[in-house]
Amino acid sequence: MTDLTFDQPAPRRTPWLIESKALLLLAAPMAMAQLAQMAVMTTDVILLGRLSREALAAAAIGNTVYYFAWLIGSGPGMAVSPVIAQILGARPRDRMGVRATVRMGLWVTMLASLPLMILMLNARWILSHLGQAPDLARDAGIFVSMLAFGLPFTLGYQALRSFAAALGKPTATLWVMLASIVFNGVAGYGLIFGHFGLPKLGLMGSGLATAGSSIFSFVAMLVVIWATPALRKFRIFRRAHRPLPVKARELVRLGLPIGVTMIFEAMLFNTMTLVMGTFGAVAVAAHQIALNFASITFMVPLGFAMASTVRVGLAVGRGDMVAARRAGVTAMVLSVGFISLVAVAMVLFGPQIAGLYLGDGRAGDAAVVVLATQYLLVAAAFQVFDALQVVGAHALRGLKDARMPMVLAGVSYWLAGAPVCILLGVILKMQGLGVWIGLAFGLAVAAGAMCWRFWRITRV
Repeated sequence: MTDLTFDQPAPRRTPWLIESKALLLLAAPMAMAQLAQMAVMTTDVILLGRLSREALAAAAIGNTVYYFAWLIGSGPGMAVSPVIAQILGARPRDRMGVRATVRMGLWVTMLASLPLMILMLNARWILSHLGQAPDLARDAGIFVSMLAFGLPFTLGYQALRSFAAALGKPTATLWVMLASIVFNGVAGYGLIFGHFGLPKLGLMGSGLATAGSSIFSFVAMLVVIWATPALRKFRIFRRAHRPLPVKARELVRLGLPIGVTMIFEAMLFNTMTLVMGTFGAVAVAAHQIALNFASITFMVPLGFAMASTVRVGLAVGRGDMVAARRAGVTAMVLSVGFISLVAVAMVLFGPQIAGLYLGDGRAGDAAVVVLATQYLLVAAAFQVFDALQVVGAHALRGLKDARMPMVLAGVSYWLAGAPVCILLGVILKMQGLGVWIGLAFGLAVAAGAMCWRFWRITRV
């Protein structure tokens, strides 16, 4: 096997340069795949923004329920990558261990999806009892109920993607996501607005298109794995009916705190979206625009972070803690360097960025642009912290360190970030701007905590 992920420890003369090259070759397609995945969601935002501000706001509110369900179920699938990386770091030819990990990853994620689908089908009731406006709750419930049918396939795709990434084949995921952009865009355009002979379903059509895209991505990933010799030789579906409780427990033990860690962060943002809903549809629409654009740019640091999980895991598997630290620190430096350039663009071109998400000259759009521009200014400030915390968290996953990062995330987001959001946004009546400042503070605390934890564990 010639993949860079399985190279020998770097020579003493240029270890940082060699690590940077290896990380970039792994991270670049991962980041592009993340951007492609984000493009699928961005397509929904743009299409719904052109349908109506109310539809955009309902989708934003509904996604708080969807992402909660996704985060609960996605942990074991994400745990597949560090488990495989450490297996191959220690035993590069251990196909049986890799196959067992992928198989149990699919088992666990599929089983977890069933109760989560029930949760999503009750989104309208949940949102109504969280104080959302009746019309927003109703429309959001319709949207999320359609998304529910794609959840098992989304979680299964996550496990397959982790398998490909750990094997140093991230381009497999990239091709799948590029095809999914086309599928989702065509299906969404047709089902939302009634083109191509399809019924005009509006918000429901958007949910159906996104669920269909999830099914398409899972099936396409299976095809790509079969068509890639380096992945096909692991025969991941051999004896697929046989459970392996020990491996399943390992994935749950690692995956559950990974999922909870992400929930602490994501639900802070989603909870603040609900808070924004109390400020009106204009504030929610502006929040969704700024958050969506910040999320797009965040995909590149996330690509570095995912690559760091693999690089750190391989180093730990072969017993080289010096290389593990080097992999994590290199990912931090590269991700911060990139995101700093993006932050400058967000400061300089905020109104233009916000305008991309809205139709032409509708009444009330100017107010959305003004608020979105303010939020983008704050987002530019917290981009560096966001990059550092995500790389720190993923590097720790490569060490199979998940429980303490979960605690650090809970403290950072809910004992630091959330109180500041409420204090500034609600009590001091700064509304959306105060909420965004609080989000930035929470990310800053998380970044410091995750990086400190990684540096401490990798001491030799």
